[in-house]
Amino acid sequence: MSVQESFAKIRPAMQKRAANTLARGANVREDFQEQLIRFFDLVEQAVTSGDAAWLDPLLYEWANTRTETDIEGGERNVTALLKQLISLSIDTARENLEANEALDLLSALVPIYLQSIERVTAFENESRAAYFSNKLETLQKKIERVDKSKSNFVSVAAHEFKTPLTLVEGYTAMLSDVMPSDSEQMHMLLQGVHNGVRRLRELVDDMIDVSLLDNNLMAFNFQPMWPNRIFNLVKAEFQPTLERRNLTLEVRAFAGADELLFSDPERIYQAIRNVVSNAVKFTPDGGRITIDGRMMSGFIEVTITDTGIGISSENQDSIFEKFGQLGNILLHSSGKTKFKGGGPGLGLPITKGIIEAHGGSIWVESEGCDEATCPGSTFHILLPLRSQPSDPNLARLLSESVFPSESADEAQTE
Repeated sequence: MSVQESFAKIRPAMQKRAANTLARGANVREDFQEQLIRFFDLVEQAVTSGDAAWLDPLLYEWANTRTETDIEGGERNVTALLKQLISLSIDTARENLEANEALDLLSALVPIYLQSIERVTAFENESRAAYFSNKLETLQKKIERVDKSKSNFVSVAAHEFKTPLTLVEGYTAMLSDVMPSDSEQMHMLLQGVHNGVRRLRELVDDMIDVSLLDNNLMAFNFQPMWPNRIFNLVKAEFQPTLERRNLTLEVRAFAGADELLFSDPERIYQAIRNVVSNAVKFTPDGGRITIDGRMMSGFIEVTITDTGIGISSENQDSIFEKFGQLGNILLHSSGKTKFKGGGPGLGLPITKGIIEAHGGSIWVESEGCDEATCPGSTFHILLPLRSQPSDPNLARLLSESVFPSESADEAQTE
């Protein structure tokens, strides 16, 4: 008896055993019976031709009809089904055929089944990869929508706050002007209102800067700048706080500090100030902050080191994200320059945006966070060593205005 005849002989028994063993419930058995007929039709074609590829379309269909629960759980239902069919086919052949006939048939069937398992495993992997790829894409779109909504909220809130803030500032100034000079208590209360409005104004300005950076709308006024002048201005601004908290801020003279850079001095000042402010807030009273650096190939590296509580490794990236906070914000002190002072968590993200807009980068190094040992932190800022604007026309105009050409001098002489 040929292999084809042996398969035809035991097919009804195999099909019936598979339907009774693998299907559950009358309705399911009826549907599954149709699938089994298709399956064994294709197996018969594969046995006749010796090509297991006949089964590929059906296996692909089965692999892509798994439920989301099956895919997420890593279930390989079709692979398991084929393994059971192999076992059933072997048992049925042994029970219904002579030993030599069963051996011949199984020698033809098993390679087909094994190749089918290999193919269906690949199909199931492709199906699972496509499923999670779609899930990831959907999640990414949701994240982008949330981030867009957050950016829109920050932008709208910041601009809507500006008008009432301006009104409060104006009326507070008018009250101060008309208040009798001997009314110290009222002047003290108005000063409190003024301080609160100033803090709120700073927050609104930061929110506007974040919105501008998010939408690539922040304007930069590039002009000649000397880093050491920026450092000294920052030190002068924090001097009252340094004296009040017995902190030391040392500005070291390093190679490159007196180099002329072409950048936006106001924005670079804002960036350096934000980092120093962070160091002041997280350095205990009596600590030390050092601004140092070095010259590198194409860059000036500025380092701002403190003897503060440090930053844990898991927070060293998140502090540069919008509204990132270190520790429990409920335990922060209310003063902006006090130890562990509060804040919205916008200073360092703004700094990162400003530095990267200049073609530089910023990162932090710290051994960890410990309020007892105070391991400290070091912020590294790379500023491009650019001595002229990137726009060639602007560079030519600047050069001619600072260093008039010989032809211009000759023309003036004539």
